[in-house]
Amino acid sequence: MSTGTNVEAGAGDAVEHTKHPVTAGPIVKLPTAFGEFVAQAFTDDATGVEHLAVSSAQPPSDGKPPLVRLHSECLTGDVFGSYRCDCGEQLAFALEMIHEHGGTLLYLRGQEGRGIGLANKIKAYALQEVGFDTVEANEQLGLPVDARCYKAAAQILADMGLTEIRLLSNNPDKQNRLAQAGVRVVEMVPTEVPSRTENIRYLQTKKDRMEHRLILDQNTPAVPSADPATLSTPSNTSNTGTETL
Repeated sequence: MSTGTNVEAGAGDAVEHTKHPVTAGPIVKLPTAFGEFVAQAFTDDATGVEHLAVSSAQPPSDGKPPLVRLHSECLTGDVFGSYRCDCGEQLAFALEMIHEHGGTLLYLRGQEGRGIGLANKIKAYALQEVGFDTVEANEQLGLPVDARCYKAAAQILADMGLTEIRLLSNNPDKQNRLAQAGVRVVEMVPTEVPSRTENIRYLQTKKDRMEHRLILDQNTPAVPSADPATLSTPSNTSNTGTETL
């Protein structure tokens, strides 16, 4: 595993932030295929969305700040093992790392499809199947490229006493959003997993257009971009079409 990217930040880099209302539940044991964890549910009182913190049973033994993964809910990847994305494999990798080295995974519900919801994500998949990339597909639907909010996540980390962390992520935007909310990221620890034929274009787009820190397999042939002018766009409303996804 890469040793990660050190992030330079001094005491003067703290940013004032408003406390976000969250309510914590009890802490319980969570035995899993990845080892023993403890779990705690949190409710975002502003939205009603429930999130889950899954933490190692023991704190880091090396004296370093804990590993933290902010994992956005992905039904297709996390539950069904879809190869269209790398979410499920990143989830497994993060749990293995946290179990071994200590830390917490926040499973953030309500963030399906980078925050656009499950039905809209499937519509975006339909657009990708006719040539749009993951960014273009959201734009064609009139939706944000990334609609996620991390205020509740930052507050949950603060309530857990995790204000200085090593972030398990390839996405520098998460680091920036947490910093704005008062969580200091001292290191970015990569979570890149091997790419697949089914997701290489998706990952390449995240690297090129969303600044994700990915290496990718340079021997994988690139998928040609589509000309938006020649492609049809499904409506961002329910319909009775028969297009197969």
